[in-house]
Amino acid sequence: MATEEVAPRREICILFVDDSATIRRSAETMLANEACRVVTAENGFEALSKITRHRPDLIFVDIMMPRLDGYQTTAIIKNNAEFRNTPVIMLTSKDGLFDKARGRVVGSDLYLTKPFTREELLSAVEQHAG
Repeated sequence: MATEEVAPRREICILFVDDSATIRRSAETMLANEACRVVTAENGFEALSKITRHRPDLIFVDIMMPRLDGYQTTAIIKNNAEFRNTPVIMLTSKDGLFDKARGRVVGSDLYLTKPFTREELLSAVEQHAG
């Protein structure tokens, strides 16, 4: 009698960039039981160094951050040949048409409006890294 081996789900590495510690912790909590390894950064500069170190499968980037905002961070990621195909999901409380269009111009793959639910976050992960 043969037993079937169930292949374990591959752990997905997610980089979550937001200047709010509360939002970073919330995202970590929401993704904790989902075969995700969450790496966090509090700004774009920190994110860029962590991208090369951790090679995430998916990146969430807040738009409104000091020094290097989400648009600038996304543009830098998407202009790097090594990370061009890594999905970037922009996070913001701004949901205007102009903001979404600007996100598309710099290469974002999806636009998630804050506050987001666990279901919205997991759906985005499944859609872009699953």
